[in-house]
Amino acid sequence: MHVHAMLSSHPKARGRVDDAVVRCIEACFDCAQTCISCADACLDEAAAGLTRCIRLNLDCANACAATGPALSRHIGGREALIRQLLETCAALCRACADECGRHAQAHEHCRICAEACRICERACEEAATSMGAIGP
Repeated sequence: MHVHAMLSSHPKARGRVDDAVVRCIEACFDCAQTCISCADACLDEAAAGLTRCIRLNLDCANACAATGPALSRHIGGREALIRQLLETCAALCRACADECGRHAQAHEHCRICAEACRICERACEEAATSMGAIGP
């Protein structure tokens, strides 16, 4: 991925980039793709009981798809709003991981999705903590 290179090339960054933010952006894009793929695989399972999983997959994918691009832009005074977005994304990742975890033994795609969601959850929490140190 080119996240670090792009962020550090921004004129306002002056070569400085928060590694926690880079990891979060990468995790968000990965998690969004994984959740979409998991929802699609769940649809093909034709098994009852995956409706909640599919909905959480799609909600989580949407949150990640909004968070990754928002972090990719220069924040410039929106730190509090971005932290809220990160906290929301982390909460949806946690809920999706919990739900996919319930199906992980029966469906490999749910196991993979739960793992991606946990990684993204932690990355969002770390980025929010990192941003908490830089301002309101």
